Amino acid sequence: MRIFVPLFYLLLPAILLAQISQKDSITQLDEVILLNDGVPKKATGITVSSSIGTTTFERFNPTDFPSAINQISGVYMLSGALNTNRITIRGVGARTPYGTDKLRLYFDGIPVTNGTGFSTIEAYDFENLGSIEVIKGPKGTAYGSNLGGAILLNTKTPFKDETKLTNSFSFGSYNMLKDNLAFTHSEDHFQLTFTYNHLETDGYRENDQFERDGILLNTTVGLGNKSSLSYLLNYIDYTAHIPSSINQTDFEEDPTRAASNWLAAQGYEANKYVLTGLGHTYRFSEKLKNTTSVFYTYLDHYEPRPFNILDEFTNGFGFRSQFDGDLGKAQYVFGAEFYKDEYHWGTFQNLYAENNGNGSLQGDRLSQNTEFRRQFNLFGTLTYPFSDRLSAQLGLHLNKTHYRFNDLFNTGDENTSATRNFDAILLPNFGLKYALKIGQLYANVSRGFSNPSLEESLTPDGIINPDIAQETGTSYEIGGQLEWLQKHLLLNLTLYRMDIKNLLVAQRVGEDQYIGKNAGKTRHQGLELDIRYRGILSKSISLMPHISYTLSDHSFVDFVDGDNDYSGNPLTGVPKHRLSSGLDLQHLSGLSLNLTHQFVDKIPLTDAASAYSDSFNVFHLKLGYRTSLTQNLSIGINAGINNVFDTNYAQSVLINAVGFGGAQPRYFYPGNGRNYFGGVRLGYLF
Repeated sequence: MRIFVPLFYLLLPAILLAQISQKDSITQLDEVILLNDGVPKKATGITVSSSIGTTTFERFNPTDFPSAINQISGVYMLSGALNTNRITIRGVGARTPYGTDKLRLYFDGIPVTNGTGFSTIEAYDFENLGSIEVIKGPKGTAYGSNLGGAILLNTKTPFKDETKLTNSFSFGSYNMLKDNLAFTHSEDHFQLTFTYNHLETDGYRENDQFERDGILLNTTVGLGNKSSLSYLLNYIDYTAHIPSSINQTDFEEDPTRAASNWLAAQGYEANKYVLTGLGHTYRFSEKLKNTTSVFYTYLDHYEPRPFNILDEFTNGFGFRSQFDGDLGKAQYVFGAEFYKDEYHWGTFQNLYAENNGNGSLQGDRLSQNTEFRRQFNLFGTLTYPFSDRLSAQLGLHLNKTHYRFNDLFNTGDENTSATRNFDAILLPNFGLKYALKIGQLYANVSRGFSNPSLEESLTPDGIINPDIAQETGTSYEIGGQLEWLQKHLLLNLTLYRMDIKNLLVAQRVGEDQYIGKNAGKTRHQGLELDIRYRGILSKSISLMPHISYTLSDHSFVDFVDGDNDYSGNPLTGVPKHRLSSGLDLQHLSGLSLNLTHQFVDKIPLTDAASAYSDSFNVFHLKLGYRTSLTQNLSIGINAGINNVFDTNYAQSVLINAVGFGGAQPRYFYPGNGRNYFGGVRLGYLF
């Protein structure tokens, strides 16, 4: 483990000495308890979305991304490790073996989902985010009509006319160290954010070490009164060892174990990820604005696994242009988004068994492939107010997807390349909103789709399957957002149903081989409830209880796989009930207490519903204190306990796991045991 001292703390004595002469050391504390996180939403027109911001983020350890995003009803992030995450929205994506797909991910307005629909949430530092906005289901239109919806990650925005240096240093169990150093500057026509972050931990389990470094640069320059130019750079370099999933016996007896083959191979992944983009905004008039961005992404991935070594890199580039305007009483949005990437990958023998216990050793090449993927999206929405209370929105989204695959290893075979050109698909969206004195009611009908992943698009012979079809579905949604008791009580309630056909099934035919097929239909229906309340116990103490409940009644309607008929069974990988709750207490002195709880129901692990994970409850506790040392220097300290009652639970599962060679199937990724953390945050205002 590398030992380091954050630069900010080396400079701290000089900063303190410079401030001793300041007589006025009283400053106003930041308002951190906001009923709705105070997050401005970017969903267009009357599209309803859910969002969380710094109020939610600060309830948790700064490495605990899943607990924060799981505060949103209908959204479930399963995390096998810091580098192994899968986000599902309303059950969509739950059957994906690894990673997040069937939704669109945007980082500061730039699409970062790759050419086959996969998104990598771990490429971003949690502490750099100012908000996360989630559009559930295919109603987003301007942000894609994927069946899962869209997730918009937005970085923190500097306060106006402020220059600040902030350093957050965290430490905890498993030799965890994390540091985030941020410099922000804002003035008329210019904003700048630059951050450096470092994280290292030995992890809870065997072969679970993780180390990451990253930088973020985000700047905006005004070019007169009508236009501005922005530049974004996000770079992450991390190495993560992989303990992988374990079987039932190991999970119950010792969840810290790694899978024996991954431990013997000392399996890991090394990633270098770059996102860079240039954006321009121009306001033609008070009624018309355009925002256009061009971007480039690069991923270099190297992963020694027990069965082989994967070496891959991806180059991606594209553009997005969106017009926002008014036409009389109506508001409209239209634009286009293009993304193209080149994916190069190959596998090699892993000779770890012949390496005298020293882990993975690269041997002869086994495969070499390239795939060229491109997607073009055209979108538009029109929002029209029929009265002061009733508004309607019509949206249309057009998607065109193309794959081209080349096998560069088996060049003598006639079937070494293939092309798949999906037909253009038109996806409508219609919504209504009715305003009340205490909130609003809404209804939506929308149509969505999902492209097959890389594995699903290939046949067992390794070429693109010409018969694989896109998943399609129709979503129906009604709900309301209501505020009572002088806006101290906020309630969001949604009922939905989504029918999906041409269900994409990734069937495992080998330890690292999946094939895809369209196997039937699923029905996703459920209820989502979010309640927030802000109360005042006294002149100096406020409290905010909060609860988010998700009912997921998801099932296979028509699903026949070979001789097996799974029709009527619950959808694999989705808990029927989930509950996130908590209590925030804050004293005007700067003292705060956050108690959070999560309940997850049992999860069906097989399509036959023959095995389930156990339900669980997990509790977290965090205590914090903020104050000002001088007029310009502020400090915050915190300490907390994760998994207070040391519950043994599965934080992620692998569905339809197969036990090779007579071994038990490895379904479970254990969550961390009871662990502790603390942190110090210093801010200097210039």
